[in-house]
Amino acid sequence: MRLVSIASGSSGNCTYIGSEKTHILVDAGISNKRIEQGLNEIGVKGSELDGILITHEHSDHIRGLGILARKYKIPIYGTRETLEEIGKKKSLGEYPKELLEEILPDRGFEVGDLELLPFSIDHDAANPVAYRIRHGHRNVAVATDMGHYDSYIINHLQGLDALLIESNHDVNMLQAGPYPYYLKRRILGDHGHLSNENAGRLLNHLLHDRLKHILLGHLSKENNYEALAYETVKLEIDEGDTPYHASDFSISVARRDEMSQILYV
Repeated sequence: MRLVSIASGSSGNCTYIGSEKTHILVDAGISNKRIEQGLNEIGVKGSELDGILITHEHSDHIRGLGILARKYKIPIYGTRETLEEIGKKKSLGEYPKELLEEILPDRGFEVGDLELLPFSIDHDAANPVAYRIRHGHRNVAVATDMGHYDSYIINHLQGLDALLIESNHDVNMLQAGPYPYYLKRRILGDHGHLSNENAGRLLNHLLHDRLKHILLGHLSKENNYEALAYETVKLEIDEGDTPYHASDFSISVARRDEMSQILYV
């Protein structure tokens, strides 16, 4: 199984996950052109996609969805509330509504030879989810746009081989930055985004010997930067109450304007 971040950040998100037989996207929040360019770089055609998993309806997760759906008739998976909100987005244009496939949190389903488990997250969206994907004995997950984490989130992210996890902002940069007060409150709230510190603290609950890759994603352009996210998460791991050190794991940052390395699990 392969995992590649085609784009990740507050301006757009799209992640490819696939086996030899099955190819899916988690979100399509960048232009169709960029999505197809990214897929081509890893030897996949848009016409070979078997499904698009939508976490929630915000534009940085669905921007390229309309063209992609029209062009290739790809099934679109999301919760009922998410799909209803997507249906209201006139910016997506017309596409076959029969492509919309309703899913439920904590109810697994299959696309090709991939087993998919959506689970609930707290974010200011209709009914958002993150996704855990299994192929054989390998498990990966994409978990962003979480205002906080709890035992439910921790349980759903156990035993992974690779993980794309949100490391959205530095709290001090956000508090001192130019955002209006209401937006700062939203981002820092329980239905906002995970800070660098909280990403590291969450990871301390998830580390185990077989975890091969950690990708830090959904970085804010205004309230974070790559080196800060990376060093903060590493420090939280090194100072955490676990037997592990950050150097025990492959940790990298998913960028908004270029693809990540291909993570093989």
